[in-house]
Amino acid sequence: MSLQRILYVASEVAPFLETSLIASCLRKLPEAMQHKQLDVRIIVPKFGVIHDRLNRLHEVLRLSGNIVSIDAAAYAITVKVSTIPNVRLQVYFVDNEVLFGCRKAVFQDASNYFFADNDLRMIFFCMGVMETLKKLEWEADVVHCHGWITSLLPLFWKKLYQQHALFTKAKLITTLYNTTYSNHFPLLANRIEKIGISVEDMALLATGNFCNIIELAMQYSDLVLRGEMLNEAEFKKLPKAQACLLVPNDEQYSARCLALYHELLGE
Repeated sequence: MSLQRILYVASEVAPFLETSLIASCLRKLPEAMQHKQLDVRIIVPKFGVIHDRLNRLHEVLRLSGNIVSIDAAAYAITVKVSTIPNVRLQVYFVDNEVLFGCRKAVFQDASNYFFADNDLRMIFFCMGVMETLKKLEWEADVVHCHGWITSLLPLFWKKLYQQHALFTKAKLITTLYNTTYSNHFPLLANRIEKIGISVEDMALLATGNFCNIIELAMQYSDLVLRGEMLNEAEFKKLPKAQACLLVPNDEQYSARCLALYHELLGE
């Protein structure tokens, strides 16, 4: 299988949102791949701090309208699009007014408290990515995930959507960053079970521990990388994470990633 299409799924991308290293990585890497004549797509959450008018976001009606049911509640998917300035590279934003749009924050409120429903927001975003790809009718060769909010995507890709023709061949990569939290998600396992994931497939989530979410992403990814040196205290329960290949955001970053893509596809 030759490398032709790359999907980047991330928590943020510059210049639309810049709170961590992820933003600059996602600004650099897709453009470099596009310069290699590869077909690239970027999908991120549309957090309420991202101003629609200033960033020239507009809704894509043909991609919007799907409903995601989580914990007996229905959430409509709105998909918006914009273009990275001075680069012919589109970014798709997955939105829901209740979970994202109405909150002028990312993961914490004005008092720096972690949103209690961040697990629900993670489920919605990852399912929103899958549903958006179905409407795009776009099949990736490599899917590269950045940021903890993408952690459920490898599980969903391989266990929830595995029967769909668009999701049978892609190789999934997760890059780890120092964005872990001490919070627990006691409702996460139950919520995921209700959308069709078996208890066995999500056994790691039984405790609701944040580190277990990262471990789950590692389990279902075909390749796991480190985007930076990981904090030993935060990742002490995940020794396998510390052993993953470090690919820093330096002048060789894009070239190293491209080589890894080809290697993963057996080229």
